[in-house]
Amino acid sequence: MPELFLEIGTEEIPSRFMGLALNHLKQELSAFFKKNRVRCGESRSLGTPRRLVVSFAGVDGRQEDIVETHLGPNVKAAYDADGKPTKAALGFARGKGVDISQLGTETTPKGEVVCARVEKIGQPTEDILNTFLPTLIATIPFPKKMRWGNRGTPFARPMHWIAALFGGKPLKFDFDGISCSDISRGHRFMSPESFKVTGLTDYLKSCEKHFLLVDPEARKQTIVNQMNALAAEVDGTVTLDPDLLEEVNYLVEYPVAIRGDFDERYLELPWELLTITMKHHQKYFPVTKKEGGLLPHFITISNMKPGGGDEIQRGNERVLRARLEDARFFFDEDRKKKLEDFVELLKGVTFQKNLGTSHEKVSRIVGLAEFLAGEICPDKKAKASRTAWLCKADLVTQMVYEFPELQGIIGGYYADHSGEDPEVGRAIKEHYRPAFSGDEPPSTEIGAVVAIADKMDTILGCIGVGLIPSGSEDPYGLRRHSLGIIQTVLDQKWQISLDTLIEKGIVPLQEKLKLKPEEVHSNTLDLFSQRYKTLLSGHGFPYDAIDAVLSAGIDSITDVKQKVAAFSDLKKQPHFEPLAMTFRRVVSILNEEAEGEVQTSLLKEPAEKKLFDEYRRIQGPVEDCLQKKDFPRALEQIVQIKGAVDGFFDHVMVMAKEDDLRKNRLRLLKCISLLFSHIADFSKIVLKKG
Repeated sequence: MPELFLEIGTEEIPSRFMGLALNHLKQELSAFFKKNRVRCGESRSLGTPRRLVVSFAGVDGRQEDIVETHLGPNVKAAYDADGKPTKAALGFARGKGVDISQLGTETTPKGEVVCARVEKIGQPTEDILNTFLPTLIATIPFPKKMRWGNRGTPFARPMHWIAALFGGKPLKFDFDGISCSDISRGHRFMSPESFKVTGLTDYLKSCEKHFLLVDPEARKQTIVNQMNALAAEVDGTVTLDPDLLEEVNYLVEYPVAIRGDFDERYLELPWELLTITMKHHQKYFPVTKKEGGLLPHFITISNMKPGGGDEIQRGNERVLRARLEDARFFFDEDRKKKLEDFVELLKGVTFQKNLGTSHEKVSRIVGLAEFLAGEICPDKKAKASRTAWLCKADLVTQMVYEFPELQGIIGGYYADHSGEDPEVGRAIKEHYRPAFSGDEPPSTEIGAVVAIADKMDTILGCIGVGLIPSGSEDPYGLRRHSLGIIQTVLDQKWQISLDTLIEKGIVPLQEKLKLKPEEVHSNTLDLFSQRYKTLLSGHGFPYDAIDAVLSAGIDSITDVKQKVAAFSDLKKQPHFEPLAMTFRRVVSILNEEAEGEVQTSLLKEPAEKKLFDEYRRIQGPVEDCLQKKDFPRALEQIVQIKGAVDGFFDHVMVMAKEDDLRKNRLRLLKCISLLFSHIADFSKIVLKKG
């Protein structure tokens, strides 16, 4: 069966665009074949910075023939009393391109209707590909597109050729002035000549001859193997950074790893500075000792074999040396002052135009950190306050101006150099964590306290001036900050009140708020609830169990996860659904008359007396379990009252005409609801039964 082969040749496409583009080509072609009734076999997507390649084996040469049935008007409307077709039938037949005599009938839920069965003959696959592929190429979702020269269609980078074949023969379409052919091109420098393509197998063989490694996975493994071999030569190792490896993988067509060296005196600089300089700025892989610690070596991935000399190695060494020399200068200059000397300069740095300067933010962080430390670790309150005061000081240093990725980290080093308590320096380094997906929360109590205070101030301030995340818009990272607070609290296993923390954080912001404090509070809780739901869903908990617990309150972040775990386990039990139905019935009947104390003298019916006795029996044990945070045991106790509740509903008229009886019975049900309302809202549970 024929094979479809498509290669789009361009100038170097940014590496971060490649994965998205290749996935799009493969998925859209798969969907196209399915929609157009064309069977196909195995597909592959390949790519380098200069080419996007996709191949489908075993593609049918024609679309599958089908017969489409189109339903028309009701038979009574289609034919008159004499059986002659009406205007409705004639118009329907004409619209479907069939003779009136070819109309049939079909029985539907709306009665018997006329129908037209139209045979659609499949078109040659080559023809529909010639129409579709130009549209597919034009709609590749690059994050950024540009127009080049006199080209009319925007693309990521200038396009130079299109090799498109079906069944070994070139397709016949143009894209923005470029006609597709069966010609590809080799490596830009080592083999720039063109070569002919007949299909994927032939293409891969030709690529080997023309210094092209087009399979991304094979290219990545080649890079890893070469780096490991070079690191082993100096008795070192390379700790792979998946993001950097992915980026470098799409920067080269023919990877050649080259090891470079730098002066050992630069190892005196913070290791974070060295690794950030190498990885983020130069795309180098640091070489480390097997037992830990950096070696004075790095590995870069070249896109071509080195010549007779070592020009590529020396060039990279020269560039890194210049950057490290700048870093050493900034490091030495900054340390001529104490870290606290930089705090005053924060008065000239705007945090956010409506929220004032970074110096004002620091003052708010101090207050919130002191409150939180007083609740969690009173003995470390002074250190937490000092950490909060110094945590943003490095923002005005020369080092952070040149290397913004080092904010917080370099502040910790400067704190140590200034003679601050080691715990303060470490907490400053950690207070931005977790800074990204997969990052670890702060490891120390002080670092966690200041991290929460910092993030909470940003959240409250931004929400307070109307910068509420919406859709994809979240310029101040409030979703990330709220998730970071949740992760930090869970990691530390702290019992803190989110409501109280929000209230304390709002106080110093009141003069700057555009929203009312209660609106800020409500929006903040909504934000935390949304992010917590995402986190818990990622752990595999049922969505309705999560909703049920979050609806009961999110004040204790630590308790919420424990409640969801306990409630999810209960949900797995065979008796859960009848239990949920019973408790939902309890909640649904309550109204404002349920407020107040139960009067035992008004308990007339045996079923209501039994329910009250059962409530009194389990109330103490349930409250004791809740106090001890033993939520599974609390739920076990609550389950025991189901039978008495069912009996109550079966034998007692809750909404009695007598006011005193009706109110008393509603109050009794209110007591029952309070047993489980601190754990979950059963009305959020999705039931299979009606």
